[in-house]
Amino acid sequence: MSAFLNVSAYKFVALADGEALRQRLFDAACAAGLKGTILIASEGINLFLAGEPAALRAFLADLQGDDRLAGLPIKESWSPAQPFRRLKVKVKREIIRMNHPAIRPQAGRAPAVEAGTLRRWLDQGHDDDGRPVVTLDTRNAFEVDHGSFHGAIDWRLQRFSDFPAAVQAHRATLEGKTVVSFCTGGIRCEKAAIYLQEAGLEHVWQLEGGILRYFEEAGGAHYQGTCFVFDEREALRPDLQPTRS
Repeated sequence: MSAFLNVSAYKFVALADGEALRQRLFDAACAAGLKGTILIASEGINLFLAGEPAALRAFLADLQGDDRLAGLPIKESWSPAQPFRRLKVKVKREIIRMNHPAIRPQAGRAPAVEAGTLRRWLDQGHDDDGRPVVTLDTRNAFEVDHGSFHGAIDWRLQRFSDFPAAVQAHRATLEGKTVVSFCTGGIRCEKAAIYLQEAGLEHVWQLEGGILRYFEEAGGAHYQGTCFVFDEREALRPDLQPTRS
């Protein structure tokens, strides 16, 4: 088995003690020998970490001892080498920048579709009510170029904050369809799905856990290429193995 455990996780939850939490998590992650990035904002937490498996799992267990972060959904993968160069723990205005403060996932999520259900919808060519299904890639253009769902809508975004304007420009093409927003690990498509609902689209879903959870539960069905990740591995294949060790 590869030596380093890699995890990604996020949760939208009110966090009013960002700086104190930053210092506590930095100290704990350093003590555990972890590397990667933890982002903290008033809207929640987002992390990508790698390290020795027992130490990383102990860190995550301690993290979830905070009632606000209990049940933090964690996605795992493995690599033969440490994919991060250093540890960064930062307090930010948003854990994923959209520049649209009315979108508050901590106040309520859009409906989520599990990987197996999306695979079945794509197999049959429609959702369970007979509506055509479109997958909407909410990632940046350079990420999409590594791989995406077959036939996914790609608006060539340069940054996620471009997403609201793209929706307004293309909203008519989505009407009457079941729209499944997706991204790497779920965080962008969670905000995206809420925005799509607020734009007046009726049948909107987010892919639970993003592409990485889909790979874990449904393999590479209906997906072409790899999934870009923001570390030294560069991208993951549908078997969650890195393209670069």
